[in-house]
Amino acid sequence: MAALAPLSAVERFFRFSLLGMLASGYFAAVSTGYLDFPTQAVTLAALALYTAKAGGWLRFELSNRLVAVLTLAYLGFYPLDYEYLSGAFPPATVHLVFFLASVKLLTAATDRDYAHLKIMAALGLLGAAVFSFSPSFFAFLALFLLFTVASLASGEVRRSAAGKDPAARSGLGSFGRRLGTTSFVLFAGILLVTAALFFVLPRTARAAMSGFFPGRYHLPGFTTEITLGEMGEIKQSSRPVMHIRSDTGESLQNQRWRGAELTTFDGRRWESPPEHDEFLTVDGGVLVLGAAPGNRRGHSTSYQVQLDEIAADTLFFAGTPETISINLPQVRKSRGGAFHVPRSPFGIAYRVYSFLPDESAPMIAPPPALDIAARRAALELPKLDPRIPELAQTLTADARTDEEIARTLERRLRHDYGYTLELLKTPVADPLAHFLFVRKKGHCEYFASAMAVMLRTLGIPSRVVAGFQSGVFNPVTDLQVVRASDAHSWVEAWISGKGWTTFDPTPADPHAAEAGFAGRIAFLFDAASQFWQDWVLSYDLERQAVLASRMQESGRKLHFPWIPAAWLPENLRDLWIVAGALAMLAAMAAVAILYGPVWARWWRDRRRVERVRRGEGHTSDATLLYQRMLAVLARRGFQKPPWLTPAEFARVLPVSETAVLVQELTAAYNAFRFGGERSAAPRMVQLLEQIETLPR
Repeated sequence: MAALAPLSAVERFFRFSLLGMLASGYFAAVSTGYLDFPTQAVTLAALALYTAKAGGWLRFELSNRLVAVLTLAYLGFYPLDYEYLSGAFPPATVHLVFFLASVKLLTAATDRDYAHLKIMAALGLLGAAVFSFSPSFFAFLALFLLFTVASLASGEVRRSAAGKDPAARSGLGSFGRRLGTTSFVLFAGILLVTAALFFVLPRTARAAMSGFFPGRYHLPGFTTEITLGEMGEIKQSSRPVMHIRSDTGESLQNQRWRGAELTTFDGRRWESPPEHDEFLTVDGGVLVLGAAPGNRRGHSTSYQVQLDEIAADTLFFAGTPETISINLPQVRKSRGGAFHVPRSPFGIAYRVYSFLPDESAPMIAPPPALDIAARRAALELPKLDPRIPELAQTLTADARTDEEIARTLERRLRHDYGYTLELLKTPVADPLAHFLFVRKKGHCEYFASAMAVMLRTLGIPSRVVAGFQSGVFNPVTDLQVVRASDAHSWVEAWISGKGWTTFDPTPADPHAAEAGFAGRIAFLFDAASQFWQDWVLSYDLERQAVLASRMQESGRKLHFPWIPAAWLPENLRDLWIVAGALAMLAAMAAVAILYGPVWARWWRDRRRVERVRRGEGHTSDATLLYQRMLAVLARRGFQKPPWLTPAEFARVLPVSETAVLVQELTAAYNAFRFGGERSAAPRMVQLLEQIETLPR
């Protein structure tokens, strides 16, 4: 195989800058979580091949015929993707765009191709801006800006070098370092200037795109139905779904977050028919539900919930809610006690005053009887595998009461079956029978469904509840974080004399790990995301008031006399003082970045001159002093042509005191620079100062 021709420094820098643009846009799109794995893999492979090609380590060419065949084949596949795989226009189009971008990436050879790649990189970043509202996007934006500046600058140098009469240049060995430094300085200035605009973009993009993709921010499984296996898909993600803050400081670590109760089962899917729902009017932002039944002892507590924008249209509660504060005109309540609201792409915040019963405490008073319609709904069954009721009879043969039957089924399912999040590779005709008699392992909704169905075969009303486990407490934010991986299903059975009673037949996950160093890092990322949500995406007049109040409180605690005591939320215009100070600091930083290298070079030159004055200079310092002399002469109209030697230039100057000093300095320069006479160095400094002080 023939050796690869080495790439020039300019070409290598340009290609890797373009690679940085593409990678920034790609990883920004990946970070949104909406890019499927095959598309990620294909694009990543194309980026890896382009990296090898850009570095000059691999040479390959795709024929135009092959590219045409691949493109036409995918265009034919696009309708199939839309109809059978993606099921919607946006994801199918995203797949098409990334495929075309990968092909273009591997075949780019002309300036037009490179321009197309830059546009595709920008489109990838813009697409990520639509679907990402986390601080990670800011990091990808910063990288994209840096590589864009480097790509544009090196592209101009590359085009100039490819001209008909390229100028001879030296020092290309440090081309990458010098242009990289210049690009970084320009990038820093752009980033500082546009930072304020960026803080507006996430909210603007969210508001604009919510009309085009009203159902994009949706976590399935908590509306009015859930399909067996769906909870396992949800639990694959660790994305935060809820953040909870206790108003009383009470720990909510052991509380389940109840969402939707599901009563109708068709063999594959649990549903909650909406025909019996009622609409409750929220009066003045507060929905009063009344006191909890009080059949058991317990206590009341208050907490705040912030649902993420991907969460479904179901509110989640610990205990029994008595009062809900929410900024909505109406709330829909199901017959089983679940609360549904219109889905919002902006997330939902609400505060709850709730009663937490002690489930281990004895009953104070028996609950009212279950009405006939509710009992009938909680006993309905589809056509079942005959082995299921037989198994229920066998497992509970020794139990006598309804509660003993339920506890026995709960215990046997926990003991006899295994827990796994591995999804079925292919659908099965009867998922419940397959779980009980073939696979004998699964995740929570299989266990809950098996117990609820077997209870119904034994004449005990039951239903499945979808919600979340308690989550974890983040000490950085003092918030309880509930993630998609905390999604859970359990059973509520009607026990005579006790009412609806909670049972959880799902065994513990044997692979669940304790939060170690990775968990603490996750807390920091979650804190950053929550800060982004509170103070960027949701920043408004109310947030300004909260910020001013917190700063005032911090000033009182820390006894900072420079925070005025009168700085209260109603004095919000004073916040402009802080904004002005921050703007001034940003301007100072920009000046330091732009002019810092110039000042640093001036300071280094001054130190070198002082060293030469003391007779401690190096021969390279002679060039510095001579260049300073040429700069002084140029300002006075005497420009040295590049073809004249220093001695020739000194002789052609008009007769004057300046010409005499220049001749003496040139002689000292030659003696110091080429003769190594250090004693000539201080003389050069003296002559240079005399030339600088001469009148023009």
